[in-house]
Amino acid sequence: MSSILWPFPKLGIKPALTNAANRRVRQWARKRQGIDSTVTRLRPGRVYILPTGVGLVFGLMVFAMLLGSMNYNNNLSFVLTFILAGIGFVAMHQCQRNLVGLELSFAGVEPVFAGQAAQFRVAITNHSKNARHGIRLYTDDNISELQDLMPGESKVFVLAVMTDKRGRIPLQRFGIRTLFPFELFRSWAWLHMNLSGLVYPHPADHAPPPPPTETAHGHRQHDARGEEDFAGLRKFNVGDSPRHVAWKAYARSGQLLSKQFSGADTSSQWFDFSTVPSDDVEQRLSILTSWIINADRTREDYGLRIPGAEFPPSHGDTQRRQCLETLALFGLDDTDG
Repeated sequence: MSSILWPFPKLGIKPALTNAANRRVRQWARKRQGIDSTVTRLRPGRVYILPTGVGLVFGLMVFAMLLGSMNYNNNLSFVLTFILAGIGFVAMHQCQRNLVGLELSFAGVEPVFAGQAAQFRVAITNHSKNARHGIRLYTDDNISELQDLMPGESKVFVLAVMTDKRGRIPLQRFGIRTLFPFELFRSWAWLHMNLSGLVYPHPADHAPPPPPTETAHGHRQHDARGEEDFAGLRKFNVGDSPRHVAWKAYARSGQLLSKQFSGADTSSQWFDFSTVPSDDVEQRLSILTSWIINADRTREDYGLRIPGAEFPPSHGDTQRRQCLETLALFGLDDTDG
C-alpha cells in the first residue's frame, strides 16, 4: 500500500486487502476534505498522526519497564519510566505541531516531452515564529527532498511525476509528512489540488527530412536572418551563424554579439500534418515535434497546419510553445490525460 495512506508499509498485509483499504481511505479523505485551493493552510483537523514502527517498539518498551517497576517497586525505575513516557508524549505533540499552520501553494510545472518527468513545484511557507524540521512532500510513487523551514521562510519542494504519453498529466493528490522529532510518530496531511501539467509528444528519434524551405525577398525585417542591410547588434544566441558574429566588438568588450540585417531574404517552412509521411497519428505528431524543435534550435521561421489550427510562419518561444501545445492536445478532450 502507498505510504501516503498506511503508516506501516512493511507489515506484510495481502495486496488485495491493502488495495481495498487504499481506495476506501482515498474516497473518505476526498469526501471529508473536498477540493483544496492552490493556496492552502493546514489546520489542526487536517493533520493526522500515528506511531511509527520505532514508536511502537518504544511504547512496548516503556510499558514493560512500567510492569517491572511495579513488580519490584523500584523508585529509580519508576523515574526512568515516567521520563521516557513524557518524552514520548512531547514527541507526539511536537510531531503534529510541526505541520499545523504551514501554507502550501502551487508554484507551477514546466511542460515536458513524453517519457520525461514532470516537475511539480509546491511552495511551503512557515508563517510561525518556530522552525519546522524534516518536512517532505510525497505521492504514491515519488518523494521530495527533506527540508527544514526557518521562521518566516518559504521553500519550493519538487515532486517528479513520470510521463508516458502526451496530453495533460494530473497531480490530483499528494501528501506532506514529518517524522520530527525522534521518528517515534509520523504526522501527515493529504491535499487535493487537482493540479496538472502539459506533456508534449515525444520527438521522433529518426524523423524524415522536413519539407523544403520557401524564400521570401526583402519584404520584411527579420531579426535573425538576412545579409543585405546592417541594422545593428544584438546578444548572441546559440544557433546563430558564425559569419554573423561581431568579432571586432567581441575583441573590444569581450561580449559575444551577432549582427542584425533588415530588408533581406528570409526563409520559412510549413509543417503540415496531412503531408507527414506516416499513417499513424501519434507518429505524425512525433515527427512534427522533431521538426519544430530543430527549426526552433536554428531560429528558422516555421508554420504549422493541423486539423483545427494553423499558425503562420514565425519563430521564438511563443511560436514554439503554441505549436507544441497544439500537438500535445490534438484529438484529446480537456479532461484527457
